[in-house]
Amino acid sequence: MARTLTPKTLVLASASPRRVALLAQIGITPDLIAPQDIDETPHPGELPRPHAERLAREKARAAGTPGAFVLAADTVVAVGRRILPKAETEAEAAACLELLSGRRHHVLTAVTLVTPDGAESHRVSESTVIFARLSAAEMRAYLAGGEWQGKAGGYAIQGQASAFVRALHGSYSGVVGLPLFETTQLLKGRGYL
Repeated sequence: MARTLTPKTLVLASASPRRVALLAQIGITPDLIAPQDIDETPHPGELPRPHAERLAREKARAAGTPGAFVLAADTVVAVGRRILPKAETEAEAAACLELLSGRRHHVLTAVTLVTPDGAESHRVSESTVIFARLSAAEMRAYLAGGEWQGKAGGYAIQGQASAFVRALHGSYSGVVGLPLFETTQLLKGRGYL
């Protein structure tokens, strides 16, 4: 059965249950969840911010649903100019944790909103996270839990890795995966809210 679109239909171009839960915190339930499988490999020389912006834009465009609002986001963890992977293997996650241990890093979450008439708006949240120095035992215990799987930088701040965070400057929800302030501003500015 075909879904009937209304002027307030919201499509979330993400498979992330965290993004759905974050939207629920501000009273928004997407009408449709439409994850997009795009190539997330950084382009040669691509810096973290443009990379996050490009991926959010590509996801939103790929999920394009004429007559609906389409919301997409992408989160990138970076140390300097280096973009950390979304850890798919324990070895990748371990390499990320070793790099982040005792260091400051940046988490950028780009958000794109496409309106029913095809107009696009974009915002980026950039936060700084400082990890404590991690012992080998702490890293082993975290890796054994599997929470790192598919997470940018090999960790989830809303889970066990919260114990590693000495300081956070910026948007907690942005580090989780959807900056709620920026998202609300986009939705208000384009007439969804």
